[in-house]
Amino acid sequence: MKNKLAIIGAGISGITAGAILKDTHDVTVFEAHASIGGLVHCDRADGYLYHRIGGHVFNSKNQEVLNWFWSKFNKEEEFIQAKRNAKIFFQNTFIGYPIENFLYQLDPEIVERIIGELIYINAKGQVNPMEYPHFEAFLLGNFGPTLYEIYFKPYNHKIWKTDLATVSMAWLDGKLPMPNLTELITHNITRNEEGNMVHSSFFYPKNGGSQFIADRLAEGLNIQCSTPIQSIVTNKAGVEINGEQFDTLIYTGDVRRLSSILKKETGEHHSINEKLTMLRSNGTSSVLCSCDANDLSWLYIPEEKFKAHRIIYTGNFSNTNNIDQPNRSSCTVEFSGICTYEEMKAELKLLPGNLIPIAYNNEPNSYVIQDSNTRTLLQEYKTYLRPFNIYLLGRFAEWEYYNMDKAMEAAFLLKDKLSV
Repeated sequence: MKNKLAIIGAGISGITAGAILKDTHDVTVFEAHASIGGLVHCDRADGYLYHRIGGHVFNSKNQEVLNWFWSKFNKEEEFIQAKRNAKIFFQNTFIGYPIENFLYQLDPEIVERIIGELIYINAKGQVNPMEYPHFEAFLLGNFGPTLYEIYFKPYNHKIWKTDLATVSMAWLDGKLPMPNLTELITHNITRNEEGNMVHSSFFYPKNGGSQFIADRLAEGLNIQCSTPIQSIVTNKAGVEINGEQFDTLIYTGDVRRLSSILKKETGEHHSINEKLTMLRSNGTSSVLCSCDANDLSWLYIPEEKFKAHRIIYTGNFSNTNNIDQPNRSSCTVEFSGICTYEEMKAELKLLPGNLIPIAYNNEPNSYVIQDSNTRTLLQEYKTYLRPFNIYLLGRFAEWEYYNMDKAMEAAFLLKDKLSV
């Protein structure tokens, strides 16, 4: 008889875990919402495809993830491979991305200061990124005060809405490529386009966006939508969820909520619970817009005078994301935190592209924020849950800033643990 496995949450983490474990386990997936997908959920608004949170695309450097993913899809017939064309909107003009490779597009006086600071940093010798005490020190130590003040500080403050000196370096591991001074100067002299970025190219479905990915991966799974979890009770037989008994539980929801629904027959209350409720996160507000036709994929907006932090041109990812309208496309304008529709509409008038709002969305939790103690705290909680056959998986369960491919990679790591 197969091990009876419950998965709470039908986002990418939950459905990936279900898909790779369904042959060896009797899997049931519980989802509180009426539809699956979690943060990658898409739907249509006035005919346009709306990525309500982010603009999710696929690529990976993990061969196991790649092999498994492409076994589920026809790469040539169902996907488009696109080259990333990202820009920065700064002082009412478009600058190449990443900014350090396109310094020649900035004002000469600013460039002179930046180059002087980078030469000074290089002369001191490069420091291992993980040796910096926090994110602010890392940015200042690698890019200097000028680039920090005009770009990295305002942009990242919009995203995280917190003092960057409190943000742990742990979450950055592997996320930021660090060109040395020689590479930087070479890029600016040769004016070479980005090529070594993680998302310098990406795959995107021809139809349906990331919802197409979620729906395909969920095929064959027993998913109970519109089923919020009222209680999780651990007992000698395993885990009881909403009155149904299971051997094992994979929890992909918000770890801050788990302690309030997890009950043990002993009535024991773990001291870590209060610490978990103090974990910090930030939300996202967005507006789906029609816009002038262009060739962009992302536009980053660092300046503090704008509340928006980026525009994702999802209409350029696939033409099926748009309606048939001459010289127009579609995009999603993103704001960190919760903004009213009126606030966002007012901002659209200040941004490029003749933006016309179509629909909007508020998501209270989209970004996790780590400090120096976060990973230790989560590891302690995972160790505590292990004897009850409860496992954490996903961005808000593990409090890791996973992209789609990293969420899949984490699911494979968990599969290996369950196989031991």
